[in-house]
Parts: sequence; structure tokens; C-alpha cells
Amino acid sequence: MAVEVEDLVKHFGDVHALDGVSFGVEAGTVLGLLGPNGAGKTTAVRILTSIITPDTGTASVLGIDVAEYPESVRLRIGLAGQYAAVDEVLTGRENLRLVGRLCHLPRADAESRAEELLGRFGLSDAGDRSLKTYSGGMRRRLDLAAALVHRPPVLFLDEPTTGLDPGSRLDLWAIIGELVDEGTTVLLTTQYLEEADRLADQIVVIDHGLVIAEGTATELKGRIGSTHIEVVVAAGAADQARAALSTVGPETAPDAPNAIAIQVADGSKAVLDAVRALDAAAIEVEGLAVREPTLDDVFLELTGHAADDIQTAGD
Repeated sequence: MAVEVEDLVKHFGDVHALDGVSFGVEAGTVLGLLGPNGAGKTTAVRILTSIITPDTGTASVLGIDVAEYPESVRLRIGLAGQYAAVDEVLTGRENLRLVGRLCHLPRADAESRAEELLGRFGLSDAGDRSLKTYSGGMRRRLDLAAALVHRPPVLFLDEPTTGLDPGSRLDLWAIIGELVDEGTTVLLTTQYLEEADRLADQIVVIDHGLVIAEGTATELKGRIGSTHIEVVVAAGAADQARAALSTVGPETAPDAPNAIAIQVADGSKAVLDAVRALDAAAIEVEGLAVREPTLDDVFLELTGHAADDIQTAGD
């Protein structure tokens, strides 16, 4: 494990930010820390990056206890928080050089690393421009570049794509994927379920300071629901289609008029069974849709509300 957390507790007065959280991140993988705002995600990241200390419990990075040896941990990690931690007065190149010097890189190494990262993040042409002229996506890329100046083996990303347009979000996802391919371990907190589904090898869902579920995206989806098949037929054929499909799976509420929806356990096989049953009954199908469980369904089942209901205030 590159990151290990055991029975982590952190209270702020009457607020129980973490109430006994445990999880681990395997080296070279991405762990998605998922949960509503106020669930404790950012508090966990702040403890793991030695910004605050836990009340009780232990946290370690690469086998190093964070509370006992914070400076050793800081040498080995990168952090990109919810807001880009860059200086608007400086240029992109100057920001990266500054971080390099703060990380005790020799001046020449800091300059060459800044040049390398500007190129990698598509910022070479803007390297000598003040950050006041940068778009939100450009600032986010520069912030991530700054977290990588000292080549950390473990990277913490706290909601890295919040507020970005879809194109910038896809660009950042591609960069994160490249880093993991090169061996970087990533702990990612996110509000975007698509992001967790796309990037995370393992997902830990926390709510009210507790771990309420963990597993791969596929495992979590499998826990809360089955595949839904919805068939649209001519108005006069609905009852006949309903009878034919009753042998495939139980009926559920459809989303469209003249539709019959059924719930099945084995999606791919059941689709074939449904088509064969309708064909045998000589029923002409006007439309067919298959919906697999999503992380949105998982989130709704586990937390009691959809991810879209997450408020914008941070925890």
C-alpha cells in the first residue's frame, strides 16, 4: 500500500469530520474518495498531506507515519487542492521555477523542470504570460504541474476538475491517466461520478465521517441494482409484449409511453432472451433501450440523494 489510513478520527468542536475512517491505496493505482460535501473527504486529504493532525488513528504514506514524520512525507507527495495555488502576479514559468526552488531543486534543475512541465501540460506558448491572462483550465493545469515539480511518487488531488468546462476536464483526465501509467499513485476526491468511474481503480464512499461502501465501480454498481431493459411497441401490442417479456424478468416502471420495462440480473443474456421472446410472439419492436446501474444510482442508494443535489460549499 502506498497510502494507509486506519481508524482516523478528526473532530472540529461538535462537527465530526472523520469518525473512524480506514482505507488503503495500492501503489500505482487511483483511489477515488467519493461523498457529499461535508462528508470528510478534504479533511482526510489534509491529514494525509500533513496540513492538520488527526485526533486519533494513524495515516501513513509509503510506510511513513504522517503525524510523526511530516517533513519526510512532504518530500514524497504532491498536492493539488480545490483551488489553484498559484501566484497571479507571476508568469507560468516563474510559478514553476518558484516551486522548484521551494522544493530545494538547484536553480538549473528548477528551470529545466519548469520548461519540461510547461511543454507536457500544453502551456509552453503561455509560459511567459502573467497568470491573470490564464483561463480556469490553464490555471488548473499549471497547479497540477506545480504539484509534480519534484516528481512525487504519490499525488493527492482534491476535486481537481471542479468548475472546469468539459474539454478542460477531459484534458486533465488524460494527464492523470498518463501519470498513473508511469507509476504515480493517486488519491482523488471528486464530486463528479463520471470522473470516479473513468479514473478510479477503487472507490471509497464516505458520508458523515464514515466509510459506507468501497470496491471497484463495477462492484458498487452490482450491489445496488440490476440492468433495466425497456421496449417500446405499438399501442395495441403492449399487453401482448408484457406477457412475452414476463418470462424474462419482472416488470418495472417504464420511462416512455407504450413501453414495457423489465429488470434483469444478466444484462447481455437477458437482452437476447427479450428479443427472442418478442420475435416468437410476432411483436414488432419500435425501440429498445438497456440501462446499466450507474455510480449515480450507487450514490443515491448509499447517501439518500443524487450527486446532482450536492451543494457547492466545501467541507
